[in-house]
Amino acid sequence: MDQGESKPKYPVGTLLEDMGKIGIISKIIQAGALKTEHTSIKWRLNYEISYIDGDIQVIGHWTFIKLVDQGVIKILP
Repeated sequence: MDQGESKPKYPVGTLLEDMGKIGIISKIIQAGALKTEHTSIKWRLNYEISYIDGDIQVIGHWTFIKLVDQGVIKILP
């Protein structure tokens, strides 16, 4: 996926392990779709991840891809 694409690499429902916590991609937020004043959420593709402990995180696409490539986040079958 290049910088101009808006297509996610991982679909909603993807199971993952993030530093020992199990989570699932619960939502894909397309660039510009989220109305927020939080500067940490940029106008790019984001993944919303819901964890089994109730935590919910929004992670930018490129950060998510880097964490998967580094093995910090593991995609589960």
